[in-house]
Amino acid sequence: MPKLKTRKSAFKRYKKTGADNFLRKHAYKGHLLRRKSNAQKRRLSRTICVNNSDTKSIKLMLPY
Repeated sequence: MPKLKTRKSAFKRYKKTGADNFLRKHAYKGHLLRRKSNAQKRRLSRTICVNNSDTKSIKLMLPY
């Protein structure tokens, strides 16, 4: 059986937790930050869990 390859883009974006959930960062924090409020930028800095409907596809991209 050949080894499965990890998708490097997914490996950089998602982190696996101990309960087999995945953590991700928010979008819209890369540029145009002057017009965003400080509260919005603070909220976008947090990491959150990936939705349950997306975990199956992420598990295929990150086999190990």
